[in-house]
Amino acid sequence: MRGAKEAVNPEHTGTKAAAHYKLTVGAGETVVVRLRLADSGKNAFASFDKTFALRQREADEFYATVIPQHLSPDAQNVMRQGFAGMLWSKQFYHYVIKDWLQGDPGNPSPPQERRKGRNHEWTHLYNADVISMPDKWEYPWYAAWDLAFHCIPLALVDPDFAKEQLIVMLREWYMHPNGQIPAYEWAFGDVNPPVHAWAAWRVYKIDKKRKGKGDRVFLQRVFHKLMLNFTWWVNRKDADGMNIFQGGFLGLDNIGVFDRSAPLPTGGYIEQSDGTSWMAMYTLNLLAIALELAKDDPA
Repeated sequence: MRGAKEAVNPEHTGTKAAAHYKLTVGAGETVVVRLRLADSGKNAFASFDKTFALRQREADEFYATVIPQHLSPDAQNVMRQGFAGMLWSKQFYHYVIKDWLQGDPGNPSPPQERRKGRNHEWTHLYNADVISMPDKWEYPWYAAWDLAFHCIPLALVDPDFAKEQLIVMLREWYMHPNGQIPAYEWAFGDVNPPVHAWAAWRVYKIDKKRKGKGDRVFLQRVFHKLMLNFTWWVNRKDADGMNIFQGGFLGLDNIGVFDRSAPLPTGGYIEQSDGTSWMAMYTLNLLAIALELAKDDPA
């Protein structure tokens, strides 16, 4: 590294490596760097151009089945880039709250204040899945309501993955025992707009339109868990039983004069029309799912 030979493992072994290219690209010029993972450097690039062309042709054929041909070339390119971005932003995410609170065996114990720090009430949470990230480069963690929106376009290119993503957020090692869906890494207990039911319903309809038959097993699985989440909303965010909901950033994200997830500086609380509107939408989404499941039900 920069000529410092002592910085290199004498055994010349390790788990990480980096390629560093210094290039000067002039105006109108193009520079191509060819990279390939291989177990040997011998003839690693012998079939590079042929393999690259094959992968490119396969991608073209795949997107031709997804992107409407009546769109202009520019619109088709925008749609393809959007899909590529969604597929690229998958990442393995591993975060186990219990292990984080207790620390690693054989190492110094974490500070005591960590036990009462953020997410300490989510000791059941065990994240170890490939998950759709907001941006795995800048935001390499999931945000539940971002993920719900992600699943709509993902349903067009990988419906099984989209359905799996919606299901995993409702599993017992993600969803809190009280029915709350984990929000995001720095505060799982925060409140996001309840869009999970809407996303599940949209993904179901997209998948049904493309395959000619709806995945009722998927819809049943999410419906039962969404009922738990809906009950949490009614009991937690409608404290007075007036069907007027408060708390959380429910329409303006977390941008505002006050943090609506925290007590107001002067006391009291804000009754939120946007929160109530989200819950009205949630109710209609669950109703649509229930009516769909009631069709052709032998019971």
